[in-house]
Amino acid sequence: MALSLYNTLTRRKEVFQPLEPGIVRMYSCGLTVYNYAHIGNLRTYIFSDILRRTLEYEGYEVLHVMNVTDVGHLTSDADEGEDKMEKGAREAGKDIWEIARFYEEAFWRDLELLNIEKPKVICRATEHIPEMIALIQRLMERGHAYETDQAVYFDISTFPKYTEFTRQPLEQKVIGAREEVQEDPQKRHPADFALWFKAVGRFKNHIMRWESPWGVGFPGWHIECSAMAMKYLGETLDIHTGGEDHIWVHHPNEIAQSEAATGKQFVRFWMHGAFLVVGSQNGSDEERRMGKSEGNFITLQTLLDKGYDPLAYRYACLMAHYRQKLRFTWESMDAAAAGYASLKQFAARALQVGGEEPPWVQTYRDRFRSAIEDDLNMPQAMAAVSEMIREAETRKEYGVLPALYDFDRVLGLKLREAAEAAVDVDAVVKALIKEREEARKARNWARADEIRNQLAEQGIVLEDTPSGTLWRRIR
Repeated sequence: MALSLYNTLTRRKEVFQPLEPGIVRMYSCGLTVYNYAHIGNLRTYIFSDILRRTLEYEGYEVLHVMNVTDVGHLTSDADEGEDKMEKGAREAGKDIWEIARFYEEAFWRDLELLNIEKPKVICRATEHIPEMIALIQRLMERGHAYETDQAVYFDISTFPKYTEFTRQPLEQKVIGAREEVQEDPQKRHPADFALWFKAVGRFKNHIMRWESPWGVGFPGWHIECSAMAMKYLGETLDIHTGGEDHIWVHHPNEIAQSEAATGKQFVRFWMHGAFLVVGSQNGSDEERRMGKSEGNFITLQTLLDKGYDPLAYRYACLMAHYRQKLRFTWESMDAAAAGYASLKQFAARALQVGGEEPPWVQTYRDRFRSAIEDDLNMPQAMAAVSEMIREAETRKEYGVLPALYDFDRVLGLKLREAAEAAVDVDAVVKALIKEREEARKARNWARADEIRNQLAEQGIVLEDTPSGTLWRRIR
């Protein structure tokens, strides 16, 4: 079976083949570093990581690029409102450059805790202003952009395909734009979007600013991704990922400015992760998207403070397809934590019992591969994992670790590390376990129980099986 991925551009699953055999050029929209990432943001990066791992599992080399928006980003994707970076700096009482690095470092820590592989290239917007200016100049020369007293705008009338990506009539976009505050009377069309803001009017005191052919100012949000993606990956990308909120404004604008500048298709496969929603299925919170409101801003640190393993959250994300909304409740988090703990417990048991891989495991290897090749169907992949474990337990045949570790190349749950850490005990503990086995043989149950309790106090759980006593460290 070939790898098939859902392409937002065509609204269907398509067999994936990169432009260059064996190499995938992939770009992911990164975080605007004005606050901590919430777990809704992080779900999107887990999805991108699963995609990258699947591509690598299929034998591809993945040239993965991710931006860091540290220039600023207006509170509305349609170029309206206050600058997010300046607002975040003011609220935190920090210098704007300081806050950018502070939250960027926090973001990378979160990704490391979630075992999300770092991109091959991490590009900060502040370090690529010349590339953005060059791209805007190219658009000006080709007649796709115009200058006003306040900004440089992309002229959507010069790009007839502007609405193809969203499949949304332009009239609806115009109405939506008119409902926002339009502060530039020289703007030709409400849907025209800013490529460069001049440091005048409402932005005259903007802190982050650079020289440009149009005066001192700063780039629009959309131009950043196009300029940096094309610098590192060329004018046509194989895959571009992001959250589903980018479908309606950011990514159509990326397409317009990129293809207008080059005359080439910008991205062949657009892939978007669905939102995380908060609350139970019953009640007013049913469709409440993870956001910044009170009681609705949960970070990875929130989970850590409540005693959850970060990889239990990754496990939770694997239980839903990336294109389906994932409902977050503390009950669902408890269930994910229990499921992940059970998986690690099995891996530790299998590591100690060992054995050759039974022939029946191949069925599960095939099922797992078929699942991930079907548009990253992780719920089906996890079902294959669970059923393989259940069959191993039933048959008492534990030689399935090679398959489990192979699957974990995609799952990213650190199962090998967890299993090895669980059974890694010192010589003193091993001696106590051996002493307990001898006590059991001598029917000295008091001493056997004493040793069990002694080890339990050290966070070591014993399990008596027909093949001998197994152990695992739980803390």
